Amino acid sequence: MESKINKAILFIAQDDKPEALRMASGLTLLDDQVLVDVAGGLGDDPETTLQLEALEFAEVPISRIELSLTSDLERLAADIVSADVVFIV
Repeated sequence: MESKINKAILFIAQDDKPEALRMASGLTLLDDQVLVDVAGGLGDDPETTLQLEALEFAEVPISRIELSLTSDLERLAADIVSADVVFIV
């Protein structure tokens, strides 16, 4: 029997943040590790709120990244390097 190797999946929510959060929520159904980095702020619309609640329930780490800060860019780079798969949405 083949053993399944869990992956680390990083979502960078940049342009369509509610969609990135929705996609990340969907992947929590797998046994893979999901991480979300959000470039800038998030809206307070119902769709974003719903997805944030789902991700919180699934204990998915969400980090806010300010692209103008060197320390945040370094953290984003480290997240990218350590991930097996990266989605930029």
